[in-house]
Amino acid sequence: MAESLGPRLYSCYNCGNHVSLHDDIISKSFQGRSGRAFLFSHAMNIRVGAKADRHLITGLHTVADIYCGDCGELLGWKYKRAYEASQKYKEGKFILEKAKIAKENW
Repeated sequence: MAESLGPRLYSCYNCGNHVSLHDDIISKSFQGRSGRAFLFSHAMNIRVGAKADRHLITGLHTVADIYCGDCGELLGWKYKRAYEASQKYKEGKFILEKAKIAKENW
């Protein structure tokens, strides 16, 4: 029987810093700057930048870029505010770009 390696994680592709748990994925159907992105309920070991209003595919949002807490690599963004009622579920959630994260313990 295979040994359990612990929780499935996502790490910064650049330095290996753990940034989120697989169980925290809400959706894999998002678009980031560099392609496909995942919406997470939580992120860890990150630094949150200044907030700014951005026009995204789904409308105007206030977001803050998120960076790896170790190497400073830009990983995605955090939704601070959604202006449309149908987008409010994103508030407080995190986008991590697939190209910027690596699977660990899979």
